[in-house]
Amino acid sequence: MTYLNLMNSVLRRLREEETTSVNSTTYVKMVGDFINDAKTLVGQAADWSALRETLIIPTVASDNTYSLTGGGDNIKVMTMLNDTHNCFMQYQTKDWFNEALYIGNASEGTPQYYTYNGLDSNGDTQILVGPTPDGVYNIRVDTVKRQADLSADADVLLVPSMPVIHLTVALLARERGETGGTSTAEYFTIANQYLSDAIAIDAAKHPEEMVFRTI
Repeated sequence: MTYLNLMNSVLRRLREEETTSVNSTTYVKMVGDFINDAKTLVGQAADWSALRETLIIPTVASDNTYSLTGGGDNIKVMTMLNDTHNCFMQYQTKDWFNEALYIGNASEGTPQYYTYNGLDSNGDTQILVGPTPDGVYNIRVDTVKRQADLSADADVLLVPSMPVIHLTVALLARERGETGGTSTAEYFTIANQYLSDAIAIDAAKHPEEMVFRTI
């Protein structure tokens, strides 16, 4: 569903006139702010299939710092593997890396471990890999990348639309103080039901993630 479609779906439920642009009036722009608030809340509520993306990062010899480009500071790493060496990479703490790099003076080799290392100049999450690569390896990173704010009419929402629409209506109903018959609490209950149903449907696509395993 496009941003404009979302906007008009919300406006109709609020008994407002539809619009031809998401930037047509001040009120419409405010509705857009609430749509993006709702989109963010829904996007963070689950590891949605539609937000999953695989990044391929080629390493450079003697460089152990790499960015998860386009993920910002709200990206989740599901799995990471060294596709060249055919092995899964394991998470280690920053202290582990400090000891290996600065105390143990570990030699370069095949990357087998990773940890997080703040943000780069573009605001994207950085990772450290270890050992420091001694050549070119393809690091395959399965991620959940949260969607940026919608801004243009044709921007397409990636997460389920019904929870976003009804949560937006609930937020706007609370903001305006009247809802024309339905209480704000009822709107939030409806939105939560749509959200829980959407999560259940999406979770069924990844049943292995719902099973608790001991090591």
